[in-house]
Order: sequence, then structure tokens, then C-alpha cells
Amino acid sequence: MEQNLNYYIKNLKNDIPAGLVVFLVALPLCLGISLASGAPLFSGIITGMIGGLVVAWLSGSALSVSGPAAGLTVIVLNGIQNLGSFDTFLLAVVLAGFLQLLLGYLKAGIIGLYFPTSVIRGMLAAIGLILILKQIPHFMGADQDFFGEMDFFQADGRTTFTELIYALGNVQFGALLIGAVSLFILIMWESKFFQKLAFFKLVPGALVVVVLSVVLSYSLQFINPAWVIDTTHLVSLPIINSGSEFLSELRFPDFSQLSNPAVYITAITIAIIASLETLLSVEAVDKLDPHKRITPTNRELKAQGIGNILSGLIGGLPMTAVIVRSSANINAGGQTRVASFVHGLFLLLSVFFLASFINMVPLSALAAVLLMVGFKLTKPALYQAQFKLGTHQFIPFVVTVIAILFSDLLVGICIGLAIGVFFILKANYKTPYFFDKQEHKNNEVFRIRLSENVSFLNKASIILTLDHLPKNSHVIIDGTHSTYIDYDVLEAIQNFKFAAGERNITVELVNVPDVTTFYNH
Repeated sequence: MEQNLNYYIKNLKNDIPAGLVVFLVALPLCLGISLASGAPLFSGIITGMIGGLVVAWLSGSALSVSGPAAGLTVIVLNGIQNLGSFDTFLLAVVLAGFLQLLLGYLKAGIIGLYFPTSVIRGMLAAIGLILILKQIPHFMGADQDFFGEMDFFQADGRTTFTELIYALGNVQFGALLIGAVSLFILIMWESKFFQKLAFFKLVPGALVVVVLSVVLSYSLQFINPAWVIDTTHLVSLPIINSGSEFLSELRFPDFSQLSNPAVYITAITIAIIASLETLLSVEAVDKLDPHKRITPTNRELKAQGIGNILSGLIGGLPMTAVIVRSSANINAGGQTRVASFVHGLFLLLSVFFLASFINMVPLSALAAVLLMVGFKLTKPALYQAQFKLGTHQFIPFVVTVIAILFSDLLVGICIGLAIGVFFILKANYKTPYFFDKQEHKNNEVFRIRLSENVSFLNKASIILTLDHLPKNSHVIIDGTHSTYIDYDVLEAIQNFKFAAGERNITVELVNVPDVTTFYNH
């Protein structure tokens, strides 16, 4: 649902600080992913800019943030090598964008509704764990790999766990000191005592941490020169002094390679993987959204398609909706798509005006910010809540966490999904509901009578039915004859009831259990 200008203006006090926090997290990720992909350093920044300045407005998601994804680094690296040049690879990115646009018009976004809640929550918990494990070495100033890598097996030959052992023996004290101070400030900033004060609500702790970390980093040369942070553990943004230098950094696709079959194979690969990662991310963001807004997935695919077309045309990497930046947005208090736009705007401004200052920011301070994001995604309370839901929810959740931790996002999701489907198939699959429409004097009344067994496989059809109910109507959801209603369906019904007031729809539940939303925001 489109919002008016007053709605966005009202939320600026939340969205601008949140966008600034997302920018601080996104900048080293954009640079790091470029390096890991074997692409020009500036290409990741271009992708982040387009994700914020363009895709944020085309997307129907209020809180997701788009940009280069760590999960695509191997595909990008192999694509550039196989096609022989970065310019030819850009052509594949453009074609992938057109494929995503086509998928959106073919309404392929409905696939996103078929990911079980337990698997999505497992993905979020796994990403939280990986963020914590991967950022600890940066927090200590010991990791030479790119900031934001997510795979278990690293480019330096170490794994997520052996990197921790290596880091313990190669601590850079200055980086550790700044990281520890930053983490302490962030924890105190979010404590109940400080959040009672207006200043601490208005100013994001991450911004304070970044400014203070630069001051501390500069002061180390006077306190103890041996503690001075090595440049490899500072942000490294290319310095652009003029518009002509900016334009010279842009790269363009080689359209002479349109007859090369390998270009189309790479394009199809990018389109499929990027679309799946986007659908997973927006589904996860919707579950984190305090307002329970639902992202129109077909519109999201179209937005991502246009974003990738533009990114490929001016030298950017392929993009997706990305959960790390989106989670940082939500945790920082973002309310609307303006936060993502602000992050893109700051990426653009940083290239022209902020590079010298930003290149003084220690990665250990940004690692502290991501440690906080990671902890919020994988709180112990989440594991307890999933356990209480029973084995049919807990086992797919845990399997997804472990699989992602020891492989990568998409492989882990597929494994978790397979386990989830196993439990789903144990329940009988019958017609999910019976739909009756009654005409009344003042409005329309719809009665949805749920059948005896309602499984997760019925979730998509029920959601689509509820979404197409007209405004100013009254709906009765009747579970009197149901012996089993899947948790995901119950959650979908509850989310619909939560948001129905915006469409002036009154909802009456008859013998439908009330479900507590277990994920703690």
C-alpha cells in the first residue's frame, strides 16, 4: 500500500538516523564484496547506490535494503573468469535483470510464500551466529579476509572456526581496544536507563561509535605508537575529487558479446540465485517488521530486475535484497523505505565529500555494530521459543541453522526446506477452507470455514484469499471443524488480523487459536 508524503515526513526522525547506520554497515560490505568478487573496487559502491536510490522506491518493501550480496561473490568471481572480462560480465548482469523483470510479470514471486516460518527463522538465527563468528576476528584486528564474508570455507584456507583460533594469536591491540569501547557504548546506549532520555533515542549509537572510533584511532599514535591500527583494518574508500573522476570509474557492458552463449548461462544463473536470495530476504524482513507489513514479491522481483539492469549498465555488481543490512535497518529503528534511500544517498555523498574521514574508520568499530545486529538475530529466547513449538517446528529450525553455518545461505535453506517438507507431508493435505460470501445492508460478510487439516501447503492460497478481500468488509474465519491448523497458517491469519484495520476490514476468529509471535524484536 502506497503511503502519502506526510507519512514519510512523520517518520523522518527514525528513518534518517537508521539510514545513516545502514550506510556505515553497508560501505565496507560493498567494498569487501567487490574485492572478493575480483571486480573493480567501485562496482560494489555503485550497486549499493542503485539499491538505495532506485530500488528502495520501486520495491514494495518498507524495510529491506538492496545491494551487493556476499552470497553471490563466487558466482561473480567465476563469471568474470569464464567470460574473460568484467565488461562482458556486466552484459550478463543486464540480461539477468531483464530475466528477473520477466519473472516478476510471470508472478514467480509466489515462491516466496512457500518457505516455512521455521526455516526462515533458522536462516535469521544462522546469519546472526555467522555475523558474530565472522566479526570477532575483525573486532580483534586479525582478519585479512573481506569484511562481510559469510561462507564457512574462507578464501585464506581457514574456516569460520579456525579463523577464531588464528585471531586469538594475532590480536591487534589498538583495534581490539576500539572494538571493545564501541561494543560497550552500543550496549549501554540501548539499555533501558539511557533509552529513557530523549538524546539517546534520537541519536543512533552506531553514529557515536563511528565518530568516537576515529578520534580514538587518531589518539593511539600519541598514547602508544605500537597500538596504531594498520591500514588494512580501516575502511578503504576510493577518493573521488571531481565529477569527471567519478564518471571515469564507471564501466559499461560489452554488447558485442550478445552472441556469446556463455553470457546467457551466466545471466540465468545470476537471475535464479539473486531472485531466490531476494525472496528469502524479504520474507525474513517481513517477519522482523514490527508492523507486520507484507512485501509484494512479484513487485520485488521487478524492482530487483530494474536495479540489476541499471547496475550492469554503469559498472555495478548484481544485487539482491540483503538481510544483514535490512536487519541493521530494523534494529536502528527504520520505519519506511526512506531509510534505505538515505543509505544510498550517503553512499553517493561519501564518494565525493566523506572519503577522507571514512577512510579513518576502524573496521573493529563497525564489527561491534554487526555483533549487536547478530546477537539480536540469534537471541537465546528465539531457540527456546522454537523448542516450545514442538519438533515439527524446532527440528527444521535447528537443521537450517547448522546447515547454513557449515555451508552457505542457499544450500542451508535447501536442506532446512527438505526437512520442513518431510514434517509437512506427515500431515494430511486436504482442501484448506470453504469460502462463503454474504451480502448485508452495510457491507459484505465473508465466512472462511477452515477444513479438518490445514497444513503449511495451504498457506499461500489462504494468504492470497485474505489479501484479495475488499475494503470495508467483515470476515469470519471459522476453525470449528479443524483438528489441525499449521502454525504458519495461524501466524498468517494473525498477521492479517493485525493489519486488517488499515483496510477497514473487521476480523472475527471462531475457534482459531491465538498465536503469540515468538520472535522478539
